[in-house]
Amino acid sequence: MSTLAKSSEVTAVEVSCKADGLKVVLADGRVVSVPLAWFPKLLAATPKHRAEWELIGGGIGIHWEAIDEDILVASVLQPENFMRLHNEVLQRTAQNRRRR
Repeated sequence: MSTLAKSSEVTAVEVSCKADGLKVVLADGRVVSVPLAWFPKLLAATPKHRAEWELIGGGIGIHWEAIDEDILVASVLQPENFMRLHNEVLQRTAQNRRRR
């Protein structure tokens, strides 16, 4: 099984975490920011552990070894397809996407 990203997949090139948000820079130049509350393990992690990330699968995912957390870039772009978020959060995300 190959872990290389297909050319049609969106990939990350850079990641950063603040106290309340996760920012992912995509290979196509877009920058996506999402609430850290979407990822409880990251939210509970120390700033040092949040900073110790690595790209996996050619950039289709992000891995934090110290907290055993993996996040797909696709889940950041379309959380309603990947995460079990509260219905209210999903509705706000969908509404914000429609406004753009």
